[in-house]
Amino acid sequence: MNTDTDLLWSPGRRELEDSNVAVFMEWLEEARGLCFTDYAELWRWSTTDLPGFWSAVWEFYGLDAVTRYDEVLGDASMPGARWFPGARLNFAERCFAQATDTRPALVAVAEGRTPVEISWEQLRREVTDVAAALRRMGVGPGDCVAGYLTNIPQAVVALLATAAVGAVWTACSPDFGTPSVLARLGQARPTVLVAADGYRYGGKEYDRRPAVAELLDGLPTVRHLLAVDNLFTAPAEGWSPRPDVEAHGWSALPVAGEALVFADVPFDHPLWILWSSGTTGVPKGIVQGHGGIVLELLKALGLGADLRPEDRYLFITSTSWMVWNLLVGGLLHGSTIVLYDGSPTFPDAGGAWRIAERTRATMVGVGAAYLAAVERTDGHPAAEFDLRPLRSILQTGSAMAPSTWRWVHDRLGPGVWVQSICGGTDVCSVLAGGSALLPVRVGRIQCPALGVALAAWDDSGWPLTGTQGELVLTAPLPSMPLYFVDDPDGERYRASYFDVYPGVWRHGDWVTVDPDLSVVVSGRSDSTLNRMGLRMGSSDVYTVVEQLAEVADSLVVGVEQADGGYFMPLFVVTAEGTALDDGLREQIAAAIRRRLSPRHVPDVILPVHAVPRTLTGKKLEVPVKRILQGARVADVSSEGAVTHFEMLRWFADFAARRAEAGGS
Repeated sequence: MNTDTDLLWSPGRRELEDSNVAVFMEWLEEARGLCFTDYAELWRWSTTDLPGFWSAVWEFYGLDAVTRYDEVLGDASMPGARWFPGARLNFAERCFAQATDTRPALVAVAEGRTPVEISWEQLRREVTDVAAALRRMGVGPGDCVAGYLTNIPQAVVALLATAAVGAVWTACSPDFGTPSVLARLGQARPTVLVAADGYRYGGKEYDRRPAVAELLDGLPTVRHLLAVDNLFTAPAEGWSPRPDVEAHGWSALPVAGEALVFADVPFDHPLWILWSSGTTGVPKGIVQGHGGIVLELLKALGLGADLRPEDRYLFITSTSWMVWNLLVGGLLHGSTIVLYDGSPTFPDAGGAWRIAERTRATMVGVGAAYLAAVERTDGHPAAEFDLRPLRSILQTGSAMAPSTWRWVHDRLGPGVWVQSICGGTDVCSVLAGGSALLPVRVGRIQCPALGVALAAWDDSGWPLTGTQGELVLTAPLPSMPLYFVDDPDGERYRASYFDVYPGVWRHGDWVTVDPDLSVVVSGRSDSTLNRMGLRMGSSDVYTVVEQLAEVADSLVVGVEQADGGYFMPLFVVTAEGTALDDGLREQIAAAIRRRLSPRHVPDVILPVHAVPRTLTGKKLEVPVKRILQGARVADVSSEGAVTHFEMLRWFADFAARRAEAGGS
């Protein structure tokens, strides 16, 4: 139950009268004669009259002056909904639609360096030059351009240039291990690789040129390397051992003697490939379209987050996290996006707030893990930094403990609007998040997003109110995947979202929706490892760990805890005659750190005599996770349905011992 002590923030006059969503409601009344008294009424209409709502968003954001369409929703079934057939939209073109000479397009900050402002005109010139270079390389619709880049301006330019020529963009951050990158980019079959020579993080420099050479060896479709000299000035020609790959230096690209031309593409033309965590095998390549992303990010950032043209929008992210795409989407609103390439805890825990101060950020996005880390230092960012321009914080990645909610309110200023958002790579948008019309209470996401028919369902498909269930979407969204890479008949797509409830999207989260529409997301209902906002599949960990001769089998789970913490243990079955000693633990941790990600080094590595599996051979990750969260063995599985059922009792005993020890 909500209480007054839970209340952290309430909308003021500006939010109630002048926020984007308030103006949208006024527009609906004037233009369409639709009158809604509160957010709940607006949301219910937006999820039941899909043609009415999405055509209203279309007109409100001026897309009716850009292109016509035959109908809003040609087919409302899931999967396979067809949005705005006949319309033609290019994402890059819409990003430049709000260009102005009164504000910069980008503010870029490299770790330990001075912020650099990039004007809209400069951004357009650079996109024009790179788009012309891509066309000279023969890149066009149907081709893929892959980025191996951190959060630097060249990543934004490369994405926009790729979209401008009608090709498909995809990216991986250089802090991923080479095998993880190849598992993703190899499926995309890029013809061009845009790669940085290295990056700075946590006060250290990382030379990635040897990794780029490995990537080129493993990506036979690549014919051109576009090399970004982020750290060094050595010529690009020495990066690749392959004589059939032509190297081009980013800084040496010729100036295009032509205007920026945008490919004329239909609404559902592929824009980019985002990558799932790879929980049940190789990562899924999620293909999303120009029109769906334009429309969804106009709505999510504008009517939800209340992003405005005068905002300076900073998100602490890597290019592998979908919130990087959400950050770039700020350009659709004419906002200045702030790119930070570095650690949020450099040179100390207040690193992100120092960047916000230096760039005068008005909206800052961070992961819950970072906020909890700063809370533990007992820091007071509002007292240590000039954060007066800051009006809103976007928090995502995982749930926050109640103490962290209160710390953010107390130490960042009572007037700062904290928007806890839940979304996903799958739709590249917000499913539940903020509204400027609603209060903020401890531990609760304010509401389902407009147009998102979000509900909690039980195992039988009955809707639940005030009780935890599976997060489902009962109506389609424009940004849902067009298809998956290498999934010609759609079987993998259907199995990912529609195998439990046919025709209804199952997202893979536990969720509670209260009568007031506030939402609590309790963590993944599948086995995705969501560490500090960076998702990775358990199969990625197994690929590394089980290649060690000393390891016979393994099981890893990520456990969201009641206090907002996240516990990630790795259980190992060692090879015969091998003991799990400190040396082997360090060997396992070093392999994960090097080949996958430092963020996914387990909290503990423990020996077990066997890994329980289904009778078809699947590891029981979700049942073990639920047991570690306190579920009874009888509630997660039954004897005879799994191998090594006795191990489930072992995990229950382990959970009980850990609880008695205070979670240590």
